[in-house]
Amino acid sequence: MIEPRGVERDLPITILVDGACGVCRREACFLLRLDRGRGRIIVKNLVDPATDPASFGCSLERAMREIHGVLPDGRVVTGMEVFRRAYAAVGLGWLLAPTAWPGLRAIFDRLYSLFARNRTPLLGGGGGRSVPGFRAVSMKCRAPVTRRAHVGPDPAKVLK
Repeated sequence: MIEPRGVERDLPITILVDGACGVCRREACFLLRLDRGRGRIIVKNLVDPATDPASFGCSLERAMREIHGVLPDGRVVTGMEVFRRAYAAVGLGWLLAPTAWPGLRAIFDRLYSLFARNRTPLLGGGGGRSVPGFRAVSMKCRAPVTRRAHVGPDPAKVLK
């Protein structure tokens, strides 16, 4: 599969995820399954006390406000750009390519920003360690997607 120029040098992408947000967890697990163990996508669960967002150059509050991705050279990307790069990393960049087109980019970036700001009231959950008395939840995903038909139960994979 042909990938956009520059994708390889920006891999892996480390995605900081609010593990208390169901939509965030599902999207992270979806991307990990599509990655099929190639190591192009790394997910860090922000509600895990062992994950320190400061080590990635951002505060917990900022990381919880919108999705953050960290590239191998330490650059941090946020919002829709994280999804564009993550989908490109797993070979589905074409799916989100229109969100980067001139004229559409600003619209999609704004729509994601509105969603991210309102995801907790809209969907419930989320907020992670910033919620008083919150207990960290480990994120579990099914095994990576393979080209073969699935047989039997999927082993759980714990994300740190």
